[in-house]
Amino acid sequence: MARLTRVQGDFQQYLLRGDPRIEKHVVGTERVPVATRLQIYGGGYGARLTEALETNFPVLAQLLGEGDFADLAAAYIRSHDSTFASIRYYGGALAEFLARDREYAQIPVLAELARWEWVMTETFDAADAPTLEASALAGVAPEEWAELRFEWHPSLRRLSLEWNVPQIWNALTRQAQRPEPRLAAEAEQWLLWRKDLEIFFRSLAPSEAAALDAARTGSSFGELCELLCTWVDEAAAAAQAAGLLREWLQSGLIVGRAGTS
Repeated sequence: MARLTRVQGDFQQYLLRGDPRIEKHVVGTERVPVATRLQIYGGGYGARLTEALETNFPVLAQLLGEGDFADLAAAYIRSHDSTFASIRYYGGALAEFLARDREYAQIPVLAELARWEWVMTETFDAADAPTLEASALAGVAPEEWAELRFEWHPSLRRLSLEWNVPQIWNALTRQAQRPEPRLAAEAEQWLLWRKDLEIFFRSLAPSEAAALDAARTGSSFGELCELLCTWVDEAAAAAQAAGLLREWLQSGLIVGRAGTS
């Protein structure tokens, strides 16, 4: 058993680091030498991880082109081992890698595009939950509204983006003409969620982004009204909060009232 463990460890180090110690455990022939036998597995391992990255980041791969994406994948694979049982989840640190790598950090739109695509994967893979119908709030007494809080769909994600990556992603996905990368004067707020098996996304006005973030961290409906006074006068705040709540319910973002079954 100890020898098997040692062989497995040496083989793993060969796959991950190119360590040659495994060679002493492999029998080669004149027709198929040791190096060739090992390369069958070593090359296949890297190819599968590259395929996983291309699956998770299809638009980034399309934007870079086959050769440049292969170079990116090789650089990422060298510095990031696959730590999950499922290869589906390989690539979670790619956006951070692109943002920090000396070469790729010079093109910051790449990191944001990778971040966008990874969040879309998370949105699609998130658990499902039955959504709350607007009619379920019909019986809420007027005096209870101020303390009303909500529970949110597991797929909901929020992003703050400085580049027009959703527009780039959308154009390349539809095989349309790609817009040039554009840096916004201020970061734009985005909301992503899944309904059935379809991913939806839209940009958010600053007031909605602030209200949604506050509601998701436990703020009550009354506190949302107070928060919205930053953008509108007190008389209009309740109506705006009600309008946002109606939009969130219609979109299927809310799954229940906090503290109720």
